Amino acid sequence: MKKVIRLTVLTAMSLFTATAVEAKTEIETTLAADVVSQYIWRGLDSGHTSLQPTLGIGYKGLSLTAWGSTGLTDSSDTREFDLTLGYTISGFNVGITDYWFSNGLDPLSRYFKYDAHGTNHVFEANVGYDFGWASIQWFTNFAGNDGRTQSDKRAYSSYFEISAPFRLGGMSWKATAGAVPYATSFYRTEGFAVTNISLRATKDIRITDSFSIPIFGQITANPSSQDAYLVFGFTLRP
Repeated sequence: MKKVIRLTVLTAMSLFTATAVEAKTEIETTLAADVVSQYIWRGLDSGHTSLQPTLGIGYKGLSLTAWGSTGLTDSSDTREFDLTLGYTISGFNVGITDYWFSNGLDPLSRYFKYDAHGTNHVFEANVGYDFGWASIQWFTNFAGNDGRTQSDKRAYSSYFEISAPFRLGGMSWKATAGAVPYATSFYRTEGFAVTNISLRATKDIRITDSFSIPIFGQITANPSSQDAYLVFGFTLRP
């Protein structure tokens, strides 16, 4: 009888341990930092050489990510701190991002000031679908320091893009085409405008058997502003 009881207890403990390990493995964390020669965002020049750290945690498709950007060579570059709450199921994804910039409506750059007419925060919602061979995303600002229309009304500034990943020459590539559907000062457009045509290549440079550094190069053109950029960067991660 004792042997049976002991076997039952061990079985229960084994199930508990297995469940705990399984639950633990479902939690995903992200810790990384990019160093870029120039900060280009959706086809817009947003700063010079920058350090861009990322810290995130995810569980069963739900994720919370913190991302920032700080200029390394020009003290006048705008500092940025973003928080994104997202959810992904299969290929579908949806999220909300709180962007904060050191420059904006508040001359004192206070992070915890959320006054509608005096904040440096911008709140954006996004929805998209990843088909594997390509993905499509739509983004719309819905609150905060949004851009203005030509009639000086809130623009609900929006941007959408299509991207496609592929392998070529031993490197990972991604081609992206993005556009702004209507006029907004946020993206510096006066109507529908293609603002982002980019091609990015990434390759891991192996340092040791257990450590490598991804490096990347990106060509970006903004047909709307008639600008073009060549960016180089690398990623540091545990």
